[in-house]
Amino acid sequence: MTLYAALLRGINVGGSKKLPMAELRDLLGELGHGDVRTHLQSGNAVFSSDDSDPDALAAALEKAIAARFGFDVGCLVRDHGYLQGIVDACPFPADSLEGKQLHVTYFSADPDPERFAGIDTARYLPEEFRLGDRALYLYAPEGLGKSTLAPVLSRPAVTKGLIATSRNWNTVSKLAELTHG
Repeated sequence: MTLYAALLRGINVGGSKKLPMAELRDLLGELGHGDVRTHLQSGNAVFSSDDSDPDALAAALEKAIAARFGFDVGCLVRDHGYLQGIVDACPFPADSLEGKQLHVTYFSADPDPERFAGIDTARYLPEEFRLGDRALYLYAPEGLGKSTLAPVLSRPAVTKGLIATSRNWNTVSKLAELTHG
């Protein structure tokens, strides 16, 4: 059995795509997964499975959500090794920052670095970003809500063809902890 985190994109935000966490837990259980827990209301679930294909698990969850709730939701499924690797590879001093200052955008695949080549990074300082393993780290000292770089990094030219979903550092760290066996 492997512990996984499911990261759902864009649910329970701004009154759209309402997906109660109790119903998400029930759905994951119906899909045959065990040890199901959710974290916060923004689409984070932890579960165990014998299946060793995270992409297949994500596709099955997307299909089940569409069938049950009538809307499409992009899902990413990641195991502890990946999630802990994201924490360990952080290029910013996470221990000395507030959780709201550091974010990770998880991608369904590694984005081509050329997608970011046209961004004038000096224009957005002190905000900065770095690419990681199917992820982007964003340092936004004033938080995501006041970030001028975050909207540039989420534009279609950057995310086209990818599932992309962001979490603050507190959630990034917690998901690595929750998937530890």
